[in-house]
Amino acid sequence: MADLARVGSHDTTPPPADRRLIAVGIIRRRDGRTTTVRATPAGVTGSITPTGGAR
Repeated sequence: MADLARVGSHDTTPPPADRRLIAVGIIRRRDGRTTTVRATPAGVTGSITPTGGAR
């Protein structure tokens, strides 16, 4: 139960200058669809596709 207390906490220390974020993304499957979103330094892309037999 003690681990749940850490869910909302985060480290505010910035990463070292020689490290940077390359990409962030999420994949969500719901109601027969897969939604994919990806963010990179070049921009944001996304798609929605049918999942499994829900075509």
